[in-house]
Amino acid sequence: MAEWSQLPHELLELIAKQLTTYFDVLRFRAVCSTWRSAVSPRRYRLPGRFPILTNEEVTDTSGGFYLSKRSIFRLGLPENHRQVVAGAGSDGWLIKVEEDTPEVMHLLNPLSRNQIKPLPATFPKVLDLSEIRVSELGQEYVLQYVDYRSSGDADNLYMEKVVFSLNPAYGHDYMLLTIHVSGKLAMFKSGDETWTIIQDLTFPYDDVIHFKGKFYAVDHTGRTVTVDSSPAVTVIAFPVFGGDKKFLVESEGDLLLVDMYLSVGPDDDPNNNEDEDAIFGHIDSYIIEKTVKFEVFKLDPGRQKWVSMKSLGDRLLFLGDNCSFSASASDFAGCKGNCIYFTDNFFHSNGEEDGAPFMDHDIGVFNLEDGSIGPLASYPGYSKLFWPPPSWIASTMSEECNRFKDLTL
Repeated sequence: MAEWSQLPHELLELIAKQLTTYFDVLRFRAVCSTWRSAVSPRRYRLPGRFPILTNEEVTDTSGGFYLSKRSIFRLGLPENHRQVVAGAGSDGWLIKVEEDTPEVMHLLNPLSRNQIKPLPATFPKVLDLSEIRVSELGQEYVLQYVDYRSSGDADNLYMEKVVFSLNPAYGHDYMLLTIHVSGKLAMFKSGDETWTIIQDLTFPYDDVIHFKGKFYAVDHTGRTVTVDSSPAVTVIAFPVFGGDKKFLVESEGDLLLVDMYLSVGPDDDPNNNEDEDAIFGHIDSYIIEKTVKFEVFKLDPGRQKWVSMKSLGDRLLFLGDNCSFSASASDFAGCKGNCIYFTDNFFHSNGEEDGAPFMDHDIGVFNLEDGSIGPLASYPGYSKLFWPPPSWIASTMSEECNRFKDLTL
C-alpha cells in the first residue's frame, strides 16, 4: 500500500475539495509537506458590498452592507491530553468566532450577537490547534452596515437571519436569502444590483436555513418551502399549527422543525390580583414574553409533512439569534441529551451573575423528556458549555503555526 505522502497531486486536490471548513483545510495541510503544497491555505473571500434593504421593499444604493461570517465550534482536549493538562476539568466548550479582519478574531456568545469582553486575564491570545480538538457545529452570516467596520457600534447590525451559499456548479457564484421586515423572503445573487422580494406571503416567514445544498424557509404556521435562484418557491411540507415561533435546525442529516410556545407573564398568572390601573401603570414590568415549551418535528419529504418527535435521544439543540445547530451530548461531560438551549428575555440577568459576564440576557434549557424548563443557572453542569472557559484553555498557549493567530479582547 502506498504511503499517504505519495498520493498523486490530482487525488489530493479532489480530496481537498470535499473539505467544508477552513480548519479541516488546516489539518489537511498539516499532515506533511506534500499535502501542504497541494492545497492553498487561502479561504474564499466573501462578497463585497450589498445594497441596503429598506422597509419599503426597495433597495437603497446610497449605503451598503458587508457580509460577515461567524462559526460555532466545540473545543475539547484530545484523549491523550486529558491526563497531561493539569486541572483539565470538564470536556467540551462552545464558542462562536468572527473574523472581522484577516487573522484577527473576536469571541462571541454562541447563541447571541454579543461579543465576549473582557476575556479573562488567563485567556490565551493564541490557541494551538494541535493541542485541542476542534469541531465545527454551525455557521452564520450577518449583514452589517459598512460604517460598522470603523465605528464598532454593536447596535448597528442588520438583525434578520441571513443564509449564504456558494454554487460550485457556477464557480464563485453565490446567493443570499433573508427575511424582510415585511415577513417576505428577500434574495440577492451575484450579479444583481438590487434585492429581490419574493412575493409569496401567506403568513410571515419565521426562519431560513441552507440544508443539503438548498434554501429552506418556514412561515409562522409551519408551512415550509424550498427557494431556488429563479426565484421560485416550492412547498415541501404543510403547516404545523400550535406554537408561536418556528426554527429550522439540521441534526444528523435530518431537517428538524422546533416549535416554540410563548406566554405573556406574569399577568397571565391566575394568582395575580392587581387591578387594571396598577398593571397598566407598570406595563413594562408585566408584559414579558416567556417561553413555556417546545415541540420538535422531523421532515418527511416523501409525505410532505412534519412528523412529531418525542425524543431527541443523545442530541442537543441550540436555538440562536442568527444560527441554530445541534450537537451530541456525549461530547459535553455532565450533559444529558434530549434538551433544547435557547435565549429568552424572561430569564434576564444583570450581566454579572452566574459566572456569565458576557450575557445581556440569559439562556434557558428545556427538557423534552419531562417538559421541564428553566434558566441555565439552574443547571450547573450544563452551564459549563458556555462559561467560564475551562481551565485547560490557559494551558494551550503555543507559538505553533496551526492556530488562531490573534484572538482580540
